[in-house]
Amino acid sequence: MAQLVSQLNPDFALGVATAAYQIEGGFLADGKGPSIWDDFSNKKGKIYQNQNGNHACRFYEKWEEDVALLKQLHIPNYRFSLSWSRLLPDGLHRVNPKGIEFYNRLIDRLLELGITPWITLYHWDLPYTLEKEGGWTSREVLNWFARYADLVTRHFGDRVKHWMVLNEPMVFTGAGYFMGIHAPGRRGFANFLPAVHHATMAMGEGGRIIQANVPGAEIGTTFSCSWIQPIDEKPANIKAATKVDALLNRLFVEPVLGLGYPTEQLPVLRKMEKYIRPGDLENIPFDFDFMGVQNYTREIVKYSMWTPYLKAKLIPASKRGVPYSEMNWEIIPDSVYHMLKQFGSYPQIKKMMVTESGLALQDKVIDGQVSDVVRATYIKDVLQQIVKAKQEGLSVEGYFAWTFTDNFEWAEGYRPRFGLVHNDFETQKRTVKTSGRWFAALCKQMEIAVLSEKN
Repeated sequence: MAQLVSQLNPDFALGVATAAYQIEGGFLADGKGPSIWDDFSNKKGKIYQNQNGNHACRFYEKWEEDVALLKQLHIPNYRFSLSWSRLLPDGLHRVNPKGIEFYNRLIDRLLELGITPWITLYHWDLPYTLEKEGGWTSREVLNWFARYADLVTRHFGDRVKHWMVLNEPMVFTGAGYFMGIHAPGRRGFANFLPAVHHATMAMGEGGRIIQANVPGAEIGTTFSCSWIQPIDEKPANIKAATKVDALLNRLFVEPVLGLGYPTEQLPVLRKMEKYIRPGDLENIPFDFDFMGVQNYTREIVKYSMWTPYLKAKLIPASKRGVPYSEMNWEIIPDSVYHMLKQFGSYPQIKKMMVTESGLALQDKVIDGQVSDVVRATYIKDVLQQIVKAKQEGLSVEGYFAWTFTDNFEWAEGYRPRFGLVHNDFETQKRTVKTSGRWFAALCKQMEIAVLSEKN
């Protein structure tokens, strides 16, 4: 561990990441309005074993205990999202004072304990009232989002200086507006394409609002990404992999950098032109201070003549003879290095942060302990891959483990566990896992290194 600490500069940000819907619960408490995930997860057959996030980790009630645990584990940075419908129950006009008060108390307590808050504006929980008006398929979402972003940055920007605009737009548009397996459950290109364009525009607009309202803000946005490789060197499989890479890794980041949509590799994106108005492509770019890279795995791609548009299919990890997680994702720490190299190849990106990284396992409490050495080893290996990228000259300045406590994992419900801290969802008892103790020791050693540097 000492060597790892010495290889990470003292300013390197270590932390944990969470999302409002996945932990807060209190789904209708104190004036909160319903979100698309409140609606979707309470429909039969949408979530594993018909589970829902109505209570999740009860963070809305237990936040003080959890923040105290963050401090106990020496975790210096806490990334969390705001519940749009807790702050604006109708999504747009009516401000909920109880919602404002909740986040004010949370932020103030974090700062009192020396924990730096990092806020994500949008982590997938659109107010349900806005979905009924078209959600991300409606051009009006840009006005709705601007109103929301302006409200929260004016309320919290005096104390919070680290901001992220969107969390993984590829996931919430692809899973929610194309495949229908996430909220709001829409399907097809007629929903996906406008949602993509509006989410892309929202990133730049959100960045400009934060910049205007928060002096000295560090502004980023985050992208899901997977290391894409063809199954072999056959031209058809290479071409298929190139298309998948354009969809999963390039679709959102390149327009934000002023490079436009990757229509050459994905001609179907030309159908988006009907949603693009004059001036849109010029207004999309924003000079972010950092890009959040969120990687969990690698995908192996094979040509498939039966797959519309892409002509490609992914070979599941379970069929490739490789170790895989509870999400059926290949466990391969060096995928993080390859994605940092890929994103770092864009000269427009000034700095990167690994804003999510983790491993889903079947953790069990045995004699009051949770032994997840595999996860601890995985996190250590990922950090070594980050060190490798830094040694090659890439600017990578942070790592946020996904996640702090086991939580509601979207369509997978409570089955996969990503947390450094085990949560018993019946009793809400928290148990620090082996990985949590290892990460705490790393954070403490980094803290000591920072103090030594100052002295």
